[in-house]
This record gives sequence, C-alpha cells and structure tokens, in this order.
Amino acid sequence: MATVNEERAPYPGAQAQGERRDRSSKVVPFIVGCALFMQMLDSTVIATALPTMARDLGETPVRLNLAITSYMLSAAIFIPVSGWVADRFGPRGVFRAAIALFTVSSVLCALSHSLMELVGARILQGAAGAMMVPVGRILLLRTVPKAELVQAMAYVTVPALLGPLLGPPIGGAIVTYGTWPWIFLMNLPIGVAGIVLVSIFIARTGPAERRPFDLPGFVLLAVALAALMFAFDAVARSDLPVAVDLAFFGIGALCTLVYVRHARRTEHALIALDIVAVPSFAASTLGGSLFRLSLGATPFLLALLFQVGFGLSPLHSGLLIFASALGALVMKPCAPPILKRFGFRNVLIWNAVIGSTGMAVYALFGPDTPYALILAVLLATGFFRSLQMTSLNALAFADIAPDAMSRASTLSSMMMQLSLSVGAGLAAVLVHLAQQLNDTAQVGSGEVAPAFLAIGALGAISALFFLRLPPDVGDALSPGRQQAG
Repeated sequence: MATVNEERAPYPGAQAQGERRDRSSKVVPFIVGCALFMQMLDSTVIATALPTMARDLGETPVRLNLAITSYMLSAAIFIPVSGWVADRFGPRGVFRAAIALFTVSSVLCALSHSLMELVGARILQGAAGAMMVPVGRILLLRTVPKAELVQAMAYVTVPALLGPLLGPPIGGAIVTYGTWPWIFLMNLPIGVAGIVLVSIFIARTGPAERRPFDLPGFVLLAVALAALMFAFDAVARSDLPVAVDLAFFGIGALCTLVYVRHARRTEHALIALDIVAVPSFAASTLGGSLFRLSLGATPFLLALLFQVGFGLSPLHSGLLIFASALGALVMKPCAPPILKRFGFRNVLIWNAVIGSTGMAVYALFGPDTPYALILAVLLATGFFRSLQMTSLNALAFADIAPDAMSRASTLSSMMMQLSLSVGAGLAAVLVHLAQQLNDTAQVGSGEVAPAFLAIGALGAISALFFLRLPPDVGDALSPGRQQAG
C-alpha cells in the first residue's frame, strides 16, 4: 500500500525532478550532438589547412600529416576503454571531463609552435574524442525514453553527417581568410557551452556495477583498431609501401581474432561478444557498417571529383557538397513519422537501396552536368542517407539490456570509426585502380565513377542484413506502431 500511496501523492520535489528529467531528455540529444559535431569537424577540418600550417611551422605537408595520424591513432586506442570508464566513474562526469580535455587540447593545438607540440596536443584531442562520443551516447540512452529515441538519434546523426562534409571547406575558408590557429580555437566556445549545459541539464548518476579492468582485452582491441585504421588511412594517402600496409592489416586481423578467443574465455571481457547475438544490434552494427562506408568515402570522392575533375575551387566545391548536409537537416523531423508508418525493417531495407542508388548516381556527374541537377541529387541523397543513419543508430540499442549499454555503445563506436577509415581507404584504392585501367595520371569523372558505383553497391548489399529482422522490430521506439500494424 505504501507504494500505491507514494504514486498517488508524490513526495515534495518529485514533480520538479520529473520536469528536470523531461527537460534533460530534450536537451541531452542537442548537447551530445554538438559534442559529436565538434569531434567530427575537428577530425576533418585540418586536412585542407596542412600546407599553410606546414609553412608556418617550418615543416613539409607530408611530415605535418603526422598531426592527423596521431589524432586518429589516439582515438582508436582509447575508444575500447570508454564504456568501462563510464561505468567506473559515471557517464556524466566522464563526458564533461572529455569535453573539457578536448577544449583545452584544442587551445594547445592553436598555441603550438612546432610539430611535436602539435602532435602532443592532437594526441590529447584524440583521447578526449574517443571518450566524448561513445560516453555521450551512453548518457543519451540512459536519459531519453525509448519512445523518443528516434527523434533524439536524429539530432545526433545530423552532426555526424555534417562534420566530414563541412570540415574541408571550413578549413579552407579559415586559412584563406584568416590564420590556421582559428581551426582549433573555434572549438573553445562550443566546449565551454557544452560543459555548462552538461552541468545544468544532465543529472549526476553514480557509477554502475564495477567490473574488473580487462587489460589484455584492452591491449588487443586497441592494437587491432589502431592497426586497421592506420592501414586504411595509409592506403587512402598512398604514402607507404604495400608491404607495410599489408603488415598493419595482418596485425589488426590477428589481434582481432585473438581478442575473440580471449572474450569467449574471459568472464569480464572489455566487450562481451554476446551483444552481437542480439539480432537488432547485429544488423544495425554489422550490416550498417556496409552502408556507413559512404560516410568515409563521400567527402573524399566528391572533393576529388569537383576540385580535381571539374577544376572547382575548394570553396565552390564545399558549397556544392553542403547540399547533402542540407538534406540531412531536412530529414530530422521526418524520421519519427516515417518509421512509425512503415516500421524499422521496411525503412532499413528499402532506404538502403534508395540511398545507395543515390550514391551510384554520383557516377553520372560530369563537368557539363547542370549544377541545379547536382544540387538536387546531393540534397535527396543526403536526406535518405541521414534517415538510414538515424534508423540504424536508434535500432542498435532497442533491445540492449541497461547493464550492457556501455559495452554496446563502445562496440558501436569502434565499428563506426573503422567504417570511416575503410570507406576512405577503399575509395582511394578504387580511384587508383581506375587510373591504372584507364592508363592515366589524371583524375576525372571516368576515374571517380567506378568508386561511386562500388560504394553504392556495398550499401545496397547491406539490405540483406535487414531482411532477417522480424516485422515488429523496433516497434517499442515508435509509439502507436503496434496498434497501427
């Protein structure tokens, strides 16, 4: 009876706490989305500024590329431990500390006067970014009710799509009209605002049940992810001998296989592989990785096509590519009603085909293609690709138990980072092969088109992973869907 009375007559302050939780469920996606945008933008914005930065620091652009590699490897090393750290110290505190470290390291990057100073600051940035994104997703999953998860994921997905697309043109504009330290200093107001918003709107949560730290598992995963990402990144830049690339691929594959065996024999493995046995998570993470390849490939291929193939300026090219980002923004309010009407399974299957077909249509772009038509295709493709990302990100956690959320978020983040590297590396390899087949050193639409077709085909194949999902999968995320079905 006491429980019933408590429900009928809430204790003083319960209504205020309920209102705070309601505000948090609406604000947390925005906070996490801003942090994700800052991390994704920072990982790509530096690329177009490398020549200018190298000149000011007295280095060659090739040597300064170490600033990109160091960030990538640092992020790869620390992503596997992010879930355990969130459980050990509480996700709110870890998320806020990660934003603070990312902001401070951004300032250190701007103040760097040598390559080694810049690399050291970038390593700190990579570590902070590795914690910021998966831990932010954990906060979102623990704060937002399942019925609102689709809309929340739409807020988080859009920044993930915007960052890689906007990074190169923003970096080019900054070094053209300003100085390169502003590439990093622009993170300062975003970071400070994020720290304040986390302190105000996200309630303090205690640590989860403490698990022993799986040091062997951490080492294996960190080496595997770092080696694979470095190998794909090196392939994209074509700056290492083939034998070295193959060696890193081999190290990554070997460590992955050893970890699988280790996880099956270890009670408290860093990432328990039984998570992959959940059909919705497996389809969203593994099948979705094929579709996510386009996130890594598209900015590289479009920039190559527009700037090298068509001879457009970086700014002009960036404005064209921004149409895809606008499509992603338009999608945000449309995802919940679309999923409620058609269901996750149907949307994932058909949208994988539609979005991938849009990618393949890029192969038809040529110097004489009207800009209005290019903009229309990019806008539509951005819409459908963003819808697919939102659906995948939401469904991945629909059936995950609360005590496994941190490990699921970590594994999902690992697969996403790997997909970005694979996409960029695969795109570079395909363009290089097309050049060899066409016996030319030039890059035009004839050399980029096969890459668009291949990436589009892989995205369409991802639909096969969703065919085995039950018709009612994810209905708990769409209120009224079961009644409507």
